[in-house]
Amino acid sequence: MSESPQPYRVLARKYRPQTFAELIGQDAMVTTLGNAIKRDRLAHAFLLTGVRGVGKTSTARLIAKALNCIGPDGQGGPTITPCGVCEPCVAIAEGRHIDVVEMDAASHTGVDDVREIIEAVRYAAVSARYKVYIVDEVHMLSKNAFNALLKTLEEPPPHVKFLFATTEVNKVPVTVLSRCQRFDLRRIPAETLAAHFDRVARAEGVTAEPEALALVARAAEGSARDGLSILDQAIAHADMEGSHGVTAGQVRDMLGLSDRGAIRRLFGHLLSGDAPATLAALREQHDLGVDPVGVLRALLETVHGVTLAKVGGGDDPALSIEEREALADWASRLGFAALHRLWQLLLKGHDETVRAALPIESAEMALLRVIHAAQLPDPGELMKRLANGEAMAAPAAMPAHDPAPQAPAQRLPVDFPAMISLLANNGKAHMAQQLHDYIGLIRYAPPELAIRPAKPMASEFNRDLAAALKTITGEIWEVSSPDGPAEPTLLEQERMEENRARDAILAAPLVKAAFDAFPEAELVEWKRAG
Repeated sequence: MSESPQPYRVLARKYRPQTFAELIGQDAMVTTLGNAIKRDRLAHAFLLTGVRGVGKTSTARLIAKALNCIGPDGQGGPTITPCGVCEPCVAIAEGRHIDVVEMDAASHTGVDDVREIIEAVRYAAVSARYKVYIVDEVHMLSKNAFNALLKTLEEPPPHVKFLFATTEVNKVPVTVLSRCQRFDLRRIPAETLAAHFDRVARAEGVTAEPEALALVARAAEGSARDGLSILDQAIAHADMEGSHGVTAGQVRDMLGLSDRGAIRRLFGHLLSGDAPATLAALREQHDLGVDPVGVLRALLETVHGVTLAKVGGGDDPALSIEEREALADWASRLGFAALHRLWQLLLKGHDETVRAALPIESAEMALLRVIHAAQLPDPGELMKRLANGEAMAAPAAMPAHDPAPQAPAQRLPVDFPAMISLLANNGKAHMAQQLHDYIGLIRYAPPELAIRPAKPMASEFNRDLAAALKTITGEIWEVSSPDGPAEPTLLEQERMEENRARDAILAAPLVKAAFDAFPEAELVEWKRAG
């Protein structure tokens, strides 16, 4: 008679770590525990914190194994590398050891549940070295239950160990925290998760594209369990499609993610101010089943990626070569002010779309607002232009099929900031940003300009600047970089002004009194509505 087939076990359970070596992304904690075991300096209570799926309960079971392992010969002691074959190790792994008690605090929240533990700890372990109590989601215990546990938790019998796990450590009373040795399990990096999912896929006999695994790892948000659940679904999806492996396209379809290339094209339309192309690209994603909120979130991720590329942040290994090149190109052409404004506008549009009764319409309006705002001067430049009495009316955009007319000559700007604004408003935004951020003024006497770069600039920068100013103003400019003291860059001046304003606020008697009364308070930026 043939044996009945074993029921299928989901990947998250099948590949739960059985040793500390298999626990990914938590090396610091493993090292600390290993040293504590070697030196016989084990705490009586441990608190494991972290987001869902990073290995809190698995770690608690591994600690229970480490404390109770007796080795293959039955003569071993506590070890950071439990054998996995002795009776305590096998029984703990299968969840049937009589001296290792697991309790879910979400369904056992009351004093009576805790009282059972308090009564039981008085008795020695039946067959193990230590009696171990694993309490999952411990923050769910009631206040009275925590109070009942305090005395036992502070002075437990030497044969008892408490292992608490929680996703919301802020809800655990300080009196409990002070009695536990705390380990904060970190979110697992996306590249580490992708490598782990690759090993799992190979063990399952499934081929998977690296980009598909990167998408799964990104969607997991640092959780190994969430990622394995997504991978499980992706493998099933691939089988249903008759494919021999998991592809990036299938994962995107399954998760309702937008195509990264489509998002780059949409972002390009947004930057160029092409409203019809932007709306068409958004509708195309919507017709493919991508949530408008997901599109706006992807655009936010793109802005964030461009900003990191601009400040020299490390490359994301989950990005393709095309994505990295696109981010680097945008970073070279966009200034920080423009990026910050893009972020704020898209973030506002994202929040509105989340709550909107008409999500796709809300997303369209949000993107149109971004395009419209990009044509307006920066608030700081606007104030300077008003103060200088410059005209605010911008020339209407020419139709795409009409040839661009020769730019009319304009009167010379009254000062250096006005000159920068003039460049920005005449298609030289990148040059204007460089002047604002990296150039100190020595002398401004139009059409003569003497400047000092605060960082190395291209050798032809002065020549290109003079040519741009000649095209816009109709005057021949002389741009030089002689020796001599220069003013701080406009960016540095703005920062100094912000610091002075902040210092003035902090020096106010009322603010000082507030900080004295609330030492942990901090000064945050406040903007008037409207």
